[in-house]
Amino acid sequence: MTVAAAEPSVEPGSFSLESKLATALGSRTAQAIERAFGYRTVGEFLAHYPRRYAMRGELTALDSLPLDENVTIVAEVLEVRERPMRQRRGSIVEAKISDGNGVLVLTFFNQSWRQNELRPGRRGIFAGKVGSYKGARQLAHPDYELFDEETPRTVDEAEAVRWAQAPIPIYPATSTIASWQLAKSMALVLDGLGRVDDPLPAEVREARGLEGHRRALELIHRPSTEGDWKGARRTLRFTEAFVLQTALLQRRAALRSHAAIERRPKPGGLLERFDAALGFELTDDQHEVGREIADDLASAAPMNRLVQGEVGSGKTLVALRAMLAVADSGGQAALLAPTEVLAAQHVRSIAKVLGPELSAELMPTLVTGQLPAAERRKALLRVAAGQARIVVGTHALMGDRVTFADLGLVVVDEQHRFGVEQREALRLKGRTAPHVLVLTATPIPRTVAMTVFGDLDVSTIRQLPAGRAGITSQVVPLAIRPAWRSRIWERLAEELAQGRQAFVVCPAIDQKQAEDDGEPVEPIEADAAPAATVIATLAELREHPQLGSARIEPLHGRMAADEKDRVMRAFAAGEIDVLVATTVIEVGVDVPNASAMVVVDADRFGVSQLHQLRGRVGRGGVPGLCLLVTRAMPGSVALQRVEAVAATLDGFELAQVDLELRQEGDVLGARQSGGRSSLKLLRVVRDAELIGEARGHAAAVLEADPGLTQHAALAEAVRRRLDDEASEFLSKS
Repeated sequence: MTVAAAEPSVEPGSFSLESKLATALGSRTAQAIERAFGYRTVGEFLAHYPRRYAMRGELTALDSLPLDENVTIVAEVLEVRERPMRQRRGSIVEAKISDGNGVLVLTFFNQSWRQNELRPGRRGIFAGKVGSYKGARQLAHPDYELFDEETPRTVDEAEAVRWAQAPIPIYPATSTIASWQLAKSMALVLDGLGRVDDPLPAEVREARGLEGHRRALELIHRPSTEGDWKGARRTLRFTEAFVLQTALLQRRAALRSHAAIERRPKPGGLLERFDAALGFELTDDQHEVGREIADDLASAAPMNRLVQGEVGSGKTLVALRAMLAVADSGGQAALLAPTEVLAAQHVRSIAKVLGPELSAELMPTLVTGQLPAAERRKALLRVAAGQARIVVGTHALMGDRVTFADLGLVVVDEQHRFGVEQREALRLKGRTAPHVLVLTATPIPRTVAMTVFGDLDVSTIRQLPAGRAGITSQVVPLAIRPAWRSRIWERLAEELAQGRQAFVVCPAIDQKQAEDDGEPVEPIEADAAPAATVIATLAELREHPQLGSARIEPLHGRMAADEKDRVMRAFAAGEIDVLVATTVIEVGVDVPNASAMVVVDADRFGVSQLHQLRGRVGRGGVPGLCLLVTRAMPGSVALQRVEAVAATLDGFELAQVDLELRQEGDVLGARQSGGRSSLKLLRVVRDAELIGEARGHAAAVLEADPGLTQHAALAEAVRRRLDDEASEFLSKS
């Protein structure tokens, strides 16, 4: 067998990028590809680019292959033998393959004919899941494709040399579809693909010395030389950045084209009275961001602004001042919170900071799905009549029964926890386009902000309010120091003895529930111990001799809303000493007396999530302590993440570290849009400069042709390039 492309079964020009994949490959193959990768069209499939390239004379390192992962390798057969099975009838064929350093064993059961193919000296591509047997790495029943023992039958020596030197694309594959099977399918698709219009304007392509789009697709999948695929990648990477930035900038312009009501505070009105009664001075950053928001609200174009800030930096106060400015103009503000716990706390804290007089005028009102029917009816009436000038809720705010008298401002708290459709449903409840303010306590590196939130204006609050006592963070590495486990709860007891309170955070509720509130735990090694759970940890703490008198209660996403609210109220009132919780307490929970947090199995959380969790302590005059407990092994990326969090309290520095540790992180994926990442070749860390240059080119094109009427291929690429979820995100965020 050979890895050469199969003969085309269709005429050139038979289909386009929009054609169904079944048209090009047949229904059986197309269905297999859709099951494996989700691709349905020719264009989607052709954007499944090789992850690397091998050479026919190249041998791939085998001695560090990860267990339980599907791999594709290039290697040489050393020896092959057949032996009878001991426990049953039949035989096993074992072949050893090598890269000259490491050795890998291939095993086949009752397939004697394999000996005729896998002869010593043969080279090929082998694919399968890496396992271990008696200490040796092995692939059981792998797929493989052997290179021809001879060069292709040809009288042209130069062609034979080209064949021998041509790079072999190695694709991201699955256990059901091997890399070379994808390569053969790619060849069939390319052979039948017709003309492809270039989304890059000719002047941009020529200025940067890039290939045409059709040519780049050909070269990245069927290169003759290393220079072919490198040039193709350069072209397709820039095209990806250019199309994405065009989409973001076009949407930015579209949002600004809508008419909004100017919202200005009245002299002596609600905002002025609130500021006069405020018992502390705003930070310089809060003043500056407040001015930016005020300018936006006073415009006839709708505000679309993202405010990012450190945990505890006062973003909610800035948002509340914006709500008061809107209320001064007769409008209403809706605050969308990710959890019922946080929504209820927002209403309480807003009422507290407003004071009795302003609260009576503004009537902060809670709307959630778990409200008793009578309370819900009263709340909806207040909202519809315009009495409730500040409305706080969860997903329930988007319900058909929720109507506003004059929705002037939408505030989305922790926007990454919401789907696109939910935010759009709330926006559409305004009679005119409401102003939109998005808050996030997850600091965003500049390149991510430019790539993901390029249609929003971005404001940043770095300063923390005066009087914060700070947080000390410490890693507890149980893989290295197992004896430290008993000290964890002793240290917790010492904090409680000083009259303080504590959080204990676990990644799972119980062994049947490995995630909470839709937030998945981090991927872990296949042979790792089960995740720590709320149920087991709660029992352990209640039985601990030094915590015997402590009042310890659970809090997690499976509890009823009223029960969660009762527990949080009791904790805030000091009636509970230790809260054993999941990430339901990740954002917004504000209990100044809480001084300590223990994050169990901290390596199962992401960097930003750990930073968010840690921000729940040290919020008052009481110093904070965060113990990051981990069983991660020395040298692992998981331990690096935890150590990075312990090393700094700077969320912006951690955001960059997180991006670099994740390398090919998902910036438009599940956390942002509800689906897989739409970024194929673009990497926001590596390609920061390129993204900026692409944005400049895109801005110039849109300035001359805002509707892309003269750039039909670019307009089509903007629509087609992103997957469904990311497209919705860009069009509605």
